[in-house]
Amino acid sequence: MSTHQTTRLPNGVTVASVTLPHTTSVSLGLWVGVGGRHEPAKLGGISHFIEHMLFKGTARRSAEQISQSVEGIGGTLNAFTSEDHTCFYARVTHDRWKPVAEVIADMFLNSRFDVADIAKERNVIKEELASYYDQPQQYVHELLNELQWPDQPLGRSLTGSVETLDRMRRAHFIDYLAKHYVSGATLICAAGRIEHAELVETAKKLTKHCRLGDQPNFAAATNPQTRPTLRLDTRKTEQTQLALGFRTASRHDPRRFALRLGNALAGETMSSRLFVELRENRGLAYDIHSSTSSFEDTGDFVVSAGLDADHLERSLKLILRELRRLAEEPVSPGELKRAKDYVIGQMDLGLESTENHMMTLGEHLLGFGRIVEHDQIAKRLRAVRASDIRRTMADFLRPERMSLALVSPLKDGSGLEKLLARVSA
Repeated sequence: MSTHQTTRLPNGVTVASVTLPHTTSVSLGLWVGVGGRHEPAKLGGISHFIEHMLFKGTARRSAEQISQSVEGIGGTLNAFTSEDHTCFYARVTHDRWKPVAEVIADMFLNSRFDVADIAKERNVIKEELASYYDQPQQYVHELLNELQWPDQPLGRSLTGSVETLDRMRRAHFIDYLAKHYVSGATLICAAGRIEHAELVETAKKLTKHCRLGDQPNFAAATNPQTRPTLRLDTRKTEQTQLALGFRTASRHDPRRFALRLGNALAGETMSSRLFVELRENRGLAYDIHSSTSSFEDTGDFVVSAGLDADHLERSLKLILRELRRLAEEPVSPGELKRAKDYVIGQMDLGLESTENHMMTLGEHLLGFGRIVEHDQIAKRLRAVRASDIRRTMADFLRPERMSLALVSPLKDGSGLEKLLARVSA
């Protein structure tokens, strides 16, 4: 049976671990509770830029030496930036985790931010930004975010823009690090064949020079929307990419469990309603699925599809019909059981991975301030009734919460505007 432990160091850094004695590996992550939604508009993308720069070298190690220090002992090293946190993480055999922890701490505390490296990485990130634009199935979600959270951090690209990237100078990075990458926002998490006491002692040594400070704040999300909104990006593409979004619940909302099951019923699997109806029964889409995201104060439910432009209006009507059924009709006992078994089964399978355990530690501690037990989550999911799903979907699948983004060869969206207007009538 795995056990987790949490310790807060005197300087404010939190250390958490799950001991999995049967595993060969240890997954180790250094988390900081800062992401895209903490950024001012003029520095949009700076968290992601900093993530890149921490791999570019420290006073002790070059960029090549950083990667070789981990890969050269059979490990892997990576990082990601989200809306509300950034994580630098590695996976290595259980007898090699200490040198890897030292490398990550060195990156976090001692990166050089060399001016020449900044200039080169700025061009790399611009290419990354261009690649997103060239992938309509990704870019359509950027458009949807702009609609759902207009003129605020959640609605901006995590990568930033060409304008904000060009604005950033070394002084911006140093100042942003000093104010945001501080002890009270920092976690060190590990999962695998590791002892918590040993991790704590190692973390104390590695973070003794961590910048002191409290978790930074961000502005709450807002949306004055009163009716469905539409954004059409017209370009020559073989397919129309569609993202239909509804603003939903925060990660603290008790309805999140019913929404999670509603998502599984709607479009998460090959046996879900949208997949069966639009792909299997009617052949209108190669790919259609739904997903949910949750933040501190808001969230969303999104249906994504790639389809022929000639099938767009018909497909959208069918999607809205299936979503309306979830909001108006209770699901059958058999369908509800299958959804619960799927969601809980996926959680159970994730327990086999040291990386998933480590990610859960970081996400829970930053998102909830505590680690929510797996059994407790499963119990809440098991307790969801068909009426809870119907009521929750009715709460969120409403016209004033709905936004539609499209990347398509379609030149005129007036027909879709009329369709959405009929939905809200």
